[in-house]
Amino acid sequence: MPGPYKDSKIYGCFALNRLVAQLGIDLYQNGLEGKLDEILRTRDSAVSKEEIKHEIRSNHFMTNKVLEQLQADGFITVTLEEGRYRIRITKAGVLHVRKYNEFYKRIYEEQIRDHYKYTGLPYWFR
Repeated sequence: MPGPYKDSKIYGCFALNRLVAQLGIDLYQNGLEGKLDEILRTRDSAVSKEEIKHEIRSNHFMTNKVLEQLQADGFITVTLEEGRYRIRITKAGVLHVRKYNEFYKRIYEEQIRDHYKYTGLPYWFR
């Protein structure tokens, strides 16, 4: 029996949280907004398209759909470097995740638990 349906919104949440984790920051630290420009400028937080695909555990089509939407929303940048797609979170993406993670956790709890049932819940859900 398949697990609960996951839409592109929850996949976007998974992708953004993966990108925040790549920054190595406490998403809920005091004064984060004032530090973000420096953090984003000095840390190479890029991940590959394949890493996002692995994180959201979806196919190529859904991965592209999610990345296109996150880019259109201004939450990520996608560049082609040495023949590989590199995805980076933007300040708007970090602030979006910080603001809406609690909402995502409440609305999509069943889907999140199902998605991570074999690997354990991610740090941002605990």
